[in-house]
Amino acid sequence: MPVLWLILIVLALAVAGYVAGRARAISGAGDDRRALHSLPSYYGWNVAMKVMVPAFLVLIVWLIAQPFIVNTKATSLLPESAIPEGSTLGLVMSDVRRVADGLDLSVAQGLLSAGDAATLTVGGSDIRAMLGSAGVAVGTEITPEVLAAAQSYRSTNATGDLLRSIVVIGLGLIGGALALAQTNPDFRARNAVERGIRAILVGAASLAILTTIGIVLSLVFNTIEFFRIYPASEFFGSFTWSPSFGGGSQLGIWPLLWGTLYISLIALLVSVPIGLFAAVYLSEYAGPKFRAVAKPALELLAGIPTIVYGLFALLTVGPLLLSVFGRDGLGWMQAGTAVMTAGLVMGIMLIPFVSSLSDDIINAVPQSLRDGSYGLGATKSETIKQVILPAALPGIVGAILLAASRAIGETMIVVMGAGAAARLSLNPFDAMTTVTAKIVSQLTGDADFASPEALVAFALGMTLFVMTLGLNVFALFIVRKYREQYD
Repeated sequence: MPVLWLILIVLALAVAGYVAGRARAISGAGDDRRALHSLPSYYGWNVAMKVMVPAFLVLIVWLIAQPFIVNTKATSLLPESAIPEGSTLGLVMSDVRRVADGLDLSVAQGLLSAGDAATLTVGGSDIRAMLGSAGVAVGTEITPEVLAAAQSYRSTNATGDLLRSIVVIGLGLIGGALALAQTNPDFRARNAVERGIRAILVGAASLAILTTIGIVLSLVFNTIEFFRIYPASEFFGSFTWSPSFGGGSQLGIWPLLWGTLYISLIALLVSVPIGLFAAVYLSEYAGPKFRAVAKPALELLAGIPTIVYGLFALLTVGPLLLSVFGRDGLGWMQAGTAVMTAGLVMGIMLIPFVSSLSDDIINAVPQSLRDGSYGLGATKSETIKQVILPAALPGIVGAILLAASRAIGETMIVVMGAGAAARLSLNPFDAMTTVTAKIVSQLTGDADFASPEALVAFALGMTLFVMTLGLNVFALFIVRKYREQYD
C-alpha cells in the first residue's frame, strides 16, 4: 500500500475516533455535559491522538529502517565474483534496484533458468531488451546473481510494505479502541491531551537538535573514511583540484575554498552597504507611504528562486560585464562566467537579507535613545551614526552573518555565473568555482562511496561546517560584547 494511502487511512481513523470519543463521553454523562470532567472535544482528541501518534511513530521508524534491511539482504546475495572488474558493489546495487523496479522478474527468471553459456548470453540480451522497453538502463551485465538479488530486493520490499500497512493500521485501531474503553465522565481527558501535546512539542523541539546531530555525525564519519583512503596532508596541502574517477586524483581544497571566499566577499561588498543604507533610510528618513511600498518591494527579491538569479547572471550580467571588460573593452575578461558575475548577482540576492533584518533591528532601538540624543543637540545623521547604529550593532552583525552564510552555501548562481574552473587567482574576471558546486558535481550520478572522489564531498562539507561555526562564534562574541554596553 502506498505511504500516502496509509497516511490518509490513519487520518480517517483519527477523525472517526474523535467523533466516537466525543459521542461516547456525552452519552456516558447522560447528555449532561456538566457531568463531564473535561469538555467533550478533549475526549475526542484523546482518542484521535492515541490513533495517530503510535501509528505515525511506527511508520516513520519503518520508513527509515526498511531500506537498510532490504539493501542488506540483497547485498548478501552478491558474491565477489558478481562484481565485474572495474565496477563496485555500489554500482551493481544500483543496477539491482533498476532491474527490480523495471522488469517482470518472473519472466526474466525463466529466461535465465538454463545454466549453459549460450542460453545465458541469449537470455541476457533478452532481459536487456525488456529493460530497454521499460525505459530502464543498466551499467553492468545481468547475471543470475544480479537477478537473484533483484528478486530478493523486490520481494522483501513487497513483504515489508504489506507488514507496514498491517502494523500501522493495527496500531491505530488498537490505540483507538483502548482510548474509547477508558472514555467515561470521570476520565481526565484534558490532562491526558495536554500531556500528549506537551510530548509532541518536546519531540518537535528535539527534532532540530537530533537533525543537527545526525548531519554532524554523517559528515564526521564519512570525512574520517575519506581521510583513511586519501591523505589529509594532500587535501589541505595541495593547491590543485583535479578529480579523476579512474585514479590519480589531486583533491586539494584551496582552489575551491578561495573561490568560495572570493565570490562571497564580492557579494557582501555589494549587499552589506546597499542593504544597510536602505535599512537606515527606510527606518529613519522614509515616510509611512513610501515605506509601505518600498519595503515589500525590496523583500520581493528574497522570494525569487536562485535559478532565476543564475539565469540573470548568465544571460544579462555576464554579457554586460564582458562588453565592458572583455576583448572589445579593457581586455580583462575572457568570458561571461567569472567571479565578478556571480558575486554581483549574489550580492543583489542578499540585499533583502541585510536590509529587512537591519530595518527591524533599527526600529527596535528604544525611542528614548533618539530623544536623548536630539535633546543634547545632535543632528539626525549624528544620532544615527553615534547612537542608533552602535545600539543595533549586535543585530546588524547577525544579519550580515546570515548573508555570509547564505553566500557561502549558494550553488546555482555559482554554477551558472562563475563557471567550473578550480583555480587560485586574484583576477575577479576569471572563472572560478566554489565548494558547494563541487560537492554537487562529485555526488552527481552513481557515486561510489568507497572512492575518495565521492567521499571528498563530505570532507568539503565538513570544511564548510567548521567555517560557518567559526563565523557563528565570532558573531556571538561581537553580539555579547556590544550588548553589555547598550542593554
